[in-house]
Amino acid sequence: MPVHIQTEDFDLSTEIKKLRSGDARVGAVAAFVGTVREQNDGAKVSAMTLEHYPGMTEKSLEEIIQKAKARWDIFDVLIIHRVGPLHIEDQIVLVAVTSAHREEAFAACEYVMDYLKTLAPFWKKEDTADGSRWVDARLSDDEALKKWN
Repeated sequence: MPVHIQTEDFDLSTEIKKLRSGDARVGAVAAFVGTVREQNDGAKVSAMTLEHYPGMTEKSLEEIIQKAKARWDIFDVLIIHRVGPLHIEDQIVLVAVTSAHREEAFAACEYVMDYLKTLAPFWKKEDTADGSRWVDARLSDDEALKKWN
């Protein structure tokens, strides 16, 4: 299954090795790893909590993968997204794409991440010195999505 929603951390090397294992067609793997940063919207962040809607979130991510596969000549896509409490520098998300050539892998990886950031049903709450706050979608994420239409 190419979509994993989990609380546990992941190992990039292990996941990439599993993704490309047994597929001699793979000439390129592009991957993106998102991490928790200490600053957002002008406030120092000490931790965050990610929530999702079980079933709906996985379905949404699988639809994004199918759209990427229809658009580019790629072989496989892996999405791992963590939920629950996370701390600064923790890994949040992994998107990895395999293809014969790098152009397709890079483009599809960026496409999947742009769609994930804007359309996947996740909710993010940050802990700051002023208390907890829910994080709205960013305008820059909406702008990034427009380039694919």
